[in-house]
Amino acid sequence: MQATLRKHIEKIVPLTDDEFAFVCAHFTTKNFKKHQFLIQEGDAVKYSYFVISGLLKLVHTDTKAKEHVVSFAMEDWWESDYYAFFTQTKATMSLECLEDTEVLCFSLEDYKKICDGLQKMQRFFLEKSNFGFLGSQRRIISWQTSNSKERYEQFLKQYPTLTQRVSKSLIASYLGISRETLSRLSS
Repeated sequence: MQATLRKHIEKIVPLTDDEFAFVCAHFTTKNFKKHQFLIQEGDAVKYSYFVISGLLKLVHTDTKAKEHVVSFAMEDWWESDYYAFFTQTKATMSLECLEDTEVLCFSLEDYKKICDGLQKMQRFFLEKSNFGFLGSQRRIISWQTSNSKERYEQFLKQYPTLTQRVSKSLIASYLGISRETLSRLSS
């Protein structure tokens, strides 16, 4: 699992063995079962997670108890309720396992130690944040300018393997459409 993290980081910044050892010293490995929560709405958010294996869904539940899928996170992805993580406030979203999942995680304190101790990692996290921000903007624009069919086609193109791992109900929630509409689009 450390080799997976190193390969992931080195897509952006190279690390010496000592630098990587410093980074790894700030991560903890955790294993979760399918349907187990890493974060629940209203709880403190202690960690940011890097997925080694498995699949997660980040959801927000509205005042009518309707669940809205904000994102999915599979292998080689990062996930958390980042607003709550960085502001150290209560979670407004829940993070749940859709499969048995293994993650590497760190606390906000460890994140700061990594960034303070290794400037390369500041660049790494900045680039990851920038790409996450760009992805969010692209999704907002898609919601504003695309119809259901176009959003579904974009989803298939961007995440081709998720359709085998995620139920149609969850994909529909992610796309902001009904399950029935998705069934018509996917047949």
